[in-house]
Amino acid sequence: MSARSKARKRALDMLYVAEVRELPIADVLATETVRHLDQPERTSSWDYARQIVTGIDEARYEIDDVITDHAQGWAIARMPVLDRCILRMGVWELRFNPEVPDAVAIAEAVELAQSLSTEDSAGFVNGVLGAVAGGRGPSGRTVAEDQESH
Repeated sequence: MSARSKARKRALDMLYVAEVRELPIADVLATETVRHLDQPERTSSWDYARQIVTGIDEARYEIDDVITDHAQGWAIARMPVLDRCILRMGVWELRFNPEVPDAVAIAEAVELAQSLSTEDSAGFVNGVLGAVAGGRGPSGRTVAEDQESH
């Protein structure tokens, strides 16, 4: 597993803990920072994991709006916690990290959903992130197609 894949898993763990325990991201990051210092063998995944979690925290409302706009009929609050966290990571990589190709961001998110979430989660995550990456709106058409039909 690559360092970035490990970092994504580590970031997902932090996001999940924050959601389930209803803790501020800053508190979870502080705890993980201490753990990071005690486990130097995990150093390769720390910087990117921290970057993901911090980025999501800073752009949380914008990221959630993007997810809501592309998750046809699904409110953020109705999504399973794990799927919501995976989608936030995927959207952050798609929209805020130009170093990661769209296909990689989507594939990594789908892999996490397949291995950690429900049977239907991988398809859901793939569909939402594919729509986000493709510039497609809630109707499934491109933004230009939507504008032409109105």
